[in-house]
Amino acid sequence: MKVIGLTGNIGSGKSTVALLFKELGAEIIDADQVARDVVQQGKPALKEIAQLFGECILNSDGSLNRKHVAEIVFSSDEKREQLNSIIHPRIYDEILSSIESYSEKGADIVIVEAALILEKKGLLKLIEKLIVVSINEEEQKKRLKGRGDLSVEQINARIKSQLSNSEKIKHADYIIDNNGKLENTREQVRNIWSNLT
Repeated sequence: MKVIGLTGNIGSGKSTVALLFKELGAEIIDADQVARDVVQQGKPALKEIAQLFGECILNSDGSLNRKHVAEIVFSSDEKREQLNSIIHPRIYDEILSSIESYSEKGADIVIVEAALILEKKGLLKLIEKLIVVSINEEEQKKRLKGRGDLSVEQINARIKSQLSNSEKIKHADYIIDNNGKLENTREQVRNIWSNLT
């Protein structure tokens, strides 16, 4: 079984690329979904986050107010590191467990889709090859504005919190240029898939 990392900055289209690989037969582990799972109600991480930032980060039903937490952590490197120290070890353990589960089921290719593969070095130990979804900053900002839920300041803070696109490309085994049309991206995915298989 091959374990492949798929990364790229916010707004690059990682999730779209992951779906294209899934269509071809890859098993996908979505680190964003894992991150949501580890902070569900009743999980220890949620309790620790509430102790760290206060009950104000909880919704009225006791679930995590992700938007409020994002406002806190993207305005402070220190607070972001504190949050990461709570959730990242748990995300890593869950991803490792999912990889082991897919291995037992006889999967051929598992793709770990995660924004911070290079920033948080732990995941690098789990993958054989790294695919970077590349996008220029102008297109990235345009896509993020199109989502409509982030201000210009919030967009810039999120972009600044990640390694630059050019830095990520230096570590890539494969690069997908996602500035163009979907069909162009699909063709690049097919080429990488045939290489991997």
